[in-house]
Amino acid sequence: MTVSVRNLTKRYGRTLAVNDVSFDVAPGKVTGFLGPNGAGKSTTLRSIVGLDFPTTGEARIDGSKYIELKAPLHEVGTLLDAKAAHRSRRAVDHLRWIAATHGIRRSRIDEVMDIAGLTSVAKKKVGGFSLGMGQRLGIAAALLGDPGTLILDEPVNGLDPDGVTWIRELLRGFAAEGRTVFLSSHLLGELSLIAEHIVVIGQGKIIADAPLDQLVQTSSVVRVRTPDVARLAALVAGPGIMTTTAAPDHLEIEGLPVEQIAQIAAREQVVVYGIGQVTRTLEDAYNDLTRGAVQYAPQDAESANHV
Repeated sequence: MTVSVRNLTKRYGRTLAVNDVSFDVAPGKVTGFLGPNGAGKSTTLRSIVGLDFPTTGEARIDGSKYIELKAPLHEVGTLLDAKAAHRSRRAVDHLRWIAATHGIRRSRIDEVMDIAGLTSVAKKKVGGFSLGMGQRLGIAAALLGDPGTLILDEPVNGLDPDGVTWIRELLRGFAAEGRTVFLSSHLLGELSLIAEHIVVIGQGKIIADAPLDQLVQTSSVVRVRTPDVARLAALVAGPGIMTTTAAPDHLEIEGLPVEQIAQIAAREQVVVYGIGQVTRTLEDAYNDLTRGAVQYAPQDAESANHV
């Protein structure tokens, strides 16, 4: 099931939250959705699942608007607010209440409780749950209808290491079955282990929509670990060569291939403990893309003095 967003614009009074946004979320892979606070992520997600109505444009799931779906839980599983469950309800009763709205069989409740690791706390009240347990309950609710699409906002929030591993494997398996996963998260390192495609929004507009490996492709910078940084920098110096001391024993060189640097070091008997090309992380790519799109940023010392 493909999620298609076309020319989506949403205004709240004079505030333009989302500005002419278009992108697709394809089945069979996990797509990450990133952006600074206030960038329009939540508004976009809410618009996809019918909780907000676009000012202009639209969002469709497998060709239909969410409000047109006859049995939404069987089509789309969502987790936008892990605190949505009533605090006085037992976990199992919360799921029974949701299941009843779609005629979902009782045995499915037991199945998702087991998948989410909640069987032992099924009869405990939601108000006593930790943030991580609340997340698990929200994910169990999203899975109730065995949907073809999952749309999750910060599902890893509050999970312990075992929980993080669990959700990682769950989402990978879900996508491997040909289903669609659209995942918003601030944990870039974790997202880089799950997602194959990344959509980045900033100040209400899409600023990147590309495969993960394209965003984090290997750079032309070579990092060398050596006790003789200054000497190696002098040896490789030349037109078009840039060197940077990244740490007391780390030299970054741009403009020469790894093999040539290694040959120079060997010929001149410079001790090298390690050498290799620098790979951009998702965090590096994200910071580059959103540098001018951060709404809430600390002031530098100079500007702060003028406040």
